[in-house]
Amino acid sequence: MTGVTTTRLVLFATFIRVALAAVPLYGQCGGDGWTGETTWSSLVQPAFTLTSKWYSQCIASSASPTTTTKSSTTTTKSSTTTTKSSTTTTKPATPTAAPSGITTVLPASAGYTALATASVISGSFDGKMVKYDRKGSSGECQGQTETGEEDAVFILQSGASISNVIIGKDQAEGIHCRGPCTVTNVWWEDVCEDAITIKQTGSGDVSTINGGGAFNADDKIVQHNGAGRVSISNFFASTFGKLYRACGNCATHYERHVTVNNVCLKSGSEGVGINTNWGDTATLSNIKTSGKPSSANVCCTYTGVNQGSEPSKIGCGDGYSACQFSSAVGSC
Repeated sequence: MTGVTTTRLVLFATFIRVALAAVPLYGQCGGDGWTGETTWSSLVQPAFTLTSKWYSQCIASSASPTTTTKSSTTTTKSSTTTTKSSTTTTKPATPTAAPSGITTVLPASAGYTALATASVISGSFDGKMVKYDRKGSSGECQGQTETGEEDAVFILQSGASISNVIIGKDQAEGIHCRGPCTVTNVWWEDVCEDAITIKQTGSGDVSTINGGGAFNADDKIVQHNGAGRVSISNFFASTFGKLYRACGNCATHYERHVTVNNVCLKSGSEGVGINTNWGDTATLSNIKTSGKPSSANVCCTYTGVNQGSEPSKIGCGDGYSACQFSSAVGSC
């Protein structure tokens, strides 16, 4: 074996070891306690990594997103060059006091990130008022076309929480909660299909939405497809179909409940919609409206039906026992 051939074989073996050791597509590349590989394979060519204190993942995309913090490192070994793509680093912030009042103006964003795929959150995520959406991906807004979880901006695992985030207009679905979740001071610049979808399945499960607001929802802001209760407080809704809707034709006929306190409803059709034949209830206090919806349309009742059919409206107003008002409807 000649010296030249031996050298080529050594270089080839080195290349194979580097390629195999590098992080594969969708593999973990960082986070607290991570001792594994942090270099991406040049064969994968990922476009984006969403990094938190707890977990970093190698994600590929056909369209490179814009991020607020960028870093680029090039390492050359023999004939192999590995380049890390742009990353956004976020850390959970020290918990702050929950919002106690209503803000009616969309906050200014502290930056912008377009996600190639939905970001899955376990634990807590503080977005520090950065705007996120799905521009340039399959998760862009598709009007009222039925989309799914894969088109969301954020997917919250059971027990997860998200705070201080602006969700931009270029997205089909805002947030999907796979189980009980906590959403604090989250804003939707322009709702596409639904702003947030609740899919918890336990009768005692509670998801909490505190503070924040949503603009321009052609249909629903909060879609409750699962069971249990949703609590909405200190929230602003502007130009919308419904603030909350308990699903009236989902495959599973859960009993669903909603508690709404201290909200301002401006230029909407209805406040909440519930299915009384399935035992749904709405508990409402400190509700304020611009006159649209009217005080009578703050709570409306429906008859839930099987999947594939459309529920029929029974009526609206505090004359229906499932709509429990603890105070008169005010104005905002």
